[in-house]
Amino acid sequence: MLIVQIEGNVQHPITLDPTVWIFDDRKILLEEAFKETTTEDDQSSTDSEKPWNRDQYQQQLNPPINESIKRFDKKKVLESSYLMPINYFLPNSQPNEDATKAVLHTEQDSTEIKLNQLENSYLLFALNGKPLTEDGPVHLYFTDGSNKDAPIKGIKKIEIV
Repeated sequence: MLIVQIEGNVQHPITLDPTVWIFDDRKILLEEAFKETTTEDDQSSTDSEKPWNRDQYQQQLNPPINESIKRFDKKKVLESSYLMPINYFLPNSQPNEDATKAVLHTEQDSTEIKLNQLENSYLLFALNGKPLTEDGPVHLYFTDGSNKDAPIKGIKKIEIV
């Protein structure tokens, strides 16, 4: 089963289906995710200083879907590896204020990380254009790239504690 549950110390347990993210415009190419550019860092700091925007929040709730993929783009989609920032989905589960950690459950074991590490993570959901069937449904990468050579693989459930 290629779904991921977010449950535990949350107000709304949610189920993620990474197989549909291939059509989501918010996905990020794996090879571009950990490139360091000062322009993006400067832009993100100014974005956080901007006032709350209802339209941007609404767009997060209703993900942009690629309605017309050109033939060239279709080929690229079917050959590329993609990540999705988990922070598009985690706020929807509304972790309780006393939540501080996340337990990432795999088939074999579990790994505990801080909640803020989870908030600043990517989920790899497609490798070479295909869903992660053997060691999936998702792999977790920290946005700082500190585990890009050894991601947490095979995550089936995320438990907020």
